[in-house]
Amino acid sequence: MVRSGFLQSSVDQEVVSMARMHTRRKGQSGSKRPSTLQTPQWLNKDASWVEKTVVEMAKGGNSPSMIGMILRDQYGVPLVRVVTGKRVSEILKENNLQRRIPEDLRNMIAKATEIRRHLEEHKKDLVSRRGLQLVESKIHRLSRYYRRTRVLPSDWKYSPEQAAVLLR
Repeated sequence: MVRSGFLQSSVDQEVVSMARMHTRRKGQSGSKRPSTLQTPQWLNKDASWVEKTVVEMAKGGNSPSMIGMILRDQYGVPLVRVVTGKRVSEILKENNLQRRIPEDLRNMIAKATEIRRHLEEHKKDLVSRRGLQLVESKIHRLSRYYRRTRVLPSDWKYSPEQAAVLLR
């Protein structure tokens, strides 16, 4: 038997942000997306200019998220997808500038590599060892997702020994 007051109060609550994966804390920082998904009237840049700029920045070695932040902060483009109708990664794929490993997985591998380097010097740092376990579990979970969605080959496997090669 469900109390109607309990059910009503749970429906009326606002949607709360999800907690982090390995801790129960909720992060407060982060930028907010634009409230509307229409091209602003004040934006004087067209889709071809944005695509050309994305390609130039990618050739300069910037990651897709960095390209989006530069366009937002320096050029006033709120969302590339709203202006061009394509995501930054789709533009990079069309111009054969896509990286072999997705950006979020690459960042996790870089973090694990840094922790391993730290543990070589400080062998008794148990807190870092636990952090390495958490980061590598995220790597395995993320790589399983990317193999399932065919972004990575089905035989791709993370190995700490080859992590430095993967980051190139």
